Amino acid sequence: MSRLLALVAAIMAIASAALAQAPGPAPTVHPGTRLNFPPTLGGASFERGEAEGSGAVYLYGINKMQIYVILYDGGRRVPPGSDSPALLTQFTTEVNQAAAQLTGAGYHQFERPTVPSTCAYGSVTFRCIVYSVHAASGRLYSKLLMTGYHDYFLKIRIDWASGTGQTQADADKALQAFVPALIH
Repeated sequence: MSRLLALVAAIMAIASAALAQAPGPAPTVHPGTRLNFPPTLGGASFERGEAEGSGAVYLYGINKMQIYVILYDGGRRVPPGSDSPALLTQFTTEVNQAAAQLTGAGYHQFERPTVPSTCAYGSVTFRCIVYSVHAASGRLYSKLLMTGYHDYFLKIRIDWASGTGQTQADADKALQAFVPALIH
């Protein structure tokens, strides 16, 4: 399980790199998007939130899985939806940064599909991809979702480990409850 914690730490570093200034507690309502981050959301429990610059990272836990919601603008207005050139470029950058961070942290066999897909949760369509790495305890997985939302990049990532008995179906079930509760 310590490898899972190391993965979570590496992925938080990726999220933090997307944000610009010194951290502080994140507000319960993100001022730019007006998204609300209550103590429970779609069955997941709030663990912590950090605000940095014009962005924020919120962490929720559910059934041995971690759900991150990362909001940032990258210094520009972000067009709505999952298919703008700005979103496609940023999504590719995010996946490449994850690969570099994870292999740099000592994980092996980074795997991902050659082409991302689109996923719909509730009424929102995201660019999405599942990637994984090998750890001593088994494979560690992340599903990354990204879309433009109210001039921000809305990035949601759920992490799970095969060693805990969780599957992609469990992750999708958690997201089916979590995302519509977040964006209603």
